[in-house]
Amino acid sequence: MNDTAAPPPYAGLTPDVVLGAVESAGFLADGHQLALNSYENRVYQVGLEEGGAGPLGEARFLVAKFYRPARWTDGQILEEHEFATELAEREIPVVPPLAIAGTTLLRHAGFRFALFPRRGGRAPELEDPTTLEWLGRFIGRIHAVGATRPFAHRPAIDVQSFGIESRDWLLAHDLVPADLREAWSGAAALAIEGAQRAFERLPAVPRIRLHGDCHAGNVLWTPHGPHFVDFDDARTGPAVQDLWMLLSGDAPSMGAQLRHVLRGYEDFAEFDDRELALVEALRTLRLLHYSAWLARRWDDPAFPLAFPWFGTQKYWQDRVLELKEQVAAMQEPPIVPAR
Repeated sequence: MNDTAAPPPYAGLTPDVVLGAVESAGFLADGHQLALNSYENRVYQVGLEEGGAGPLGEARFLVAKFYRPARWTDGQILEEHEFATELAEREIPVVPPLAIAGTTLLRHAGFRFALFPRRGGRAPELEDPTTLEWLGRFIGRIHAVGATRPFAHRPAIDVQSFGIESRDWLLAHDLVPADLREAWSGAAALAIEGAQRAFERLPAVPRIRLHGDCHAGNVLWTPHGPHFVDFDDARTGPAVQDLWMLLSGDAPSMGAQLRHVLRGYEDFAEFDDRELALVEALRTLRLLHYSAWLARRWDDPAFPLAFPWFGTQKYWQDRVLELKEQVAAMQEPPIVPAR
């Protein structure tokens, strides 16, 4: 679905290259590796020889993350690393990359990569009020740090990049079936207009450094509480971006969940309730961005295998309905925390 017939982005990332990258950083790999769940990048758990753990001490595994070529600049990746490291230095339980010879962004065989200590955990139980409050406290601590200074290189979550550019790219590449093109483009236009109005009504809401992709899949739960992983989508945006993806169900259900999240959040950071009017606009932008993301990655063999339903007639029919529902949702009163 891309313009050129360039080689797939990870064609040269063989198991030997993965092990070679780890060993180039001063570790002694034992030959074992496990591909972890990641589509945007390639992430592997790599075993280490006994006595070959280097700065990991007695640890026997680390995680190697290979960045998708041409997605982020070096400066943007390093800024992600710096944010995670800054949070860890404040004793916030995130997993920052290891610094090797003075840098966290490494290179091997034409790939940029970073190494992380392995941290286990399970998915959080988002139906549990105590879990939601704990997550709220954690995100509040992240945002308290994120608000202290802006990103210099990483982009923002906004209508232009997530909405307009996604819509225009899909239409320019003729990815919407001809018989649905008018319906989808019309629904997308109304959805973008609704999101734009929502943001224009709140021009003074602060934009801060965010995790950016704060859903349950990026949270690992341990007996000591949660820790977030994968700051790859860290961007500038309103604080509510890191809260709404933890909510689900109808408006009363989300209001009840939000009450618990904010109870923890406001122990560490003030939340502006006006931002709740952006939840459906942010959801709309994410839906448009997701369709364009799948299309832009179709030259990666992992995507047709993982998302075989993408691009089908039913897929686009469902997206038309979904966008129309979002247009209606953006006209409804925002969710409110349950009392």
